[in-house]
Amino acid sequence: MSSSKNAPVNPFSAERDMHVAIVRTLWNSHITEKLLDGALETFKENGIDRDMIDVFEVPGAVELTFASAKLVDTGLYNAIIVLGCVIRGGTPHFDYVCRSVTQGNAYLNSECDIPIIFGVLTVDNEQDALDRCGGSAGNKGSEAAVAALQMYDFVEKVNNL
Repeated sequence: MSSSKNAPVNPFSAERDMHVAIVRTLWNSHITEKLLDGALETFKENGIDRDMIDVFEVPGAVELTFASAKLVDTGLYNAIIVLGCVIRGGTPHFDYVCRSVTQGNAYLNSECDIPIIFGVLTVDNEQDALDRCGGSAGNKGSEAAVAALQMYDFVEKVNNL
């Protein structure tokens, strides 16, 4: 059973020859590791073997866009998931980081042929993050994996029109 109580059930049941990259931040690694675990478990539950998933680590959320762009350039992946956690502090830094990673992800999605799934928590405090990485609000890493599966199926369907 998926570790996220809010993750939609994947409506497609087609066989998938799917190769996924997951990029997670080391900043707030106690959170991003749980997001990664949720994503990996969801892929396993949906028949994606672990050897079809490559995991990469970057220092923080701002570096997610660069890493994703480099991975897109390889042509090896059907989807890329970015996992991170930005917790609001007492300075505007939170706003700058969140804007940067969000705009970078949106740009890549508009320019690339594969989906870049946004699994970055932008929260007010650590408890909000803990709630979203396997706590009361489910696991957003698991939800990101479901989105990657659904987008893979969408691309396959469109490509076969």
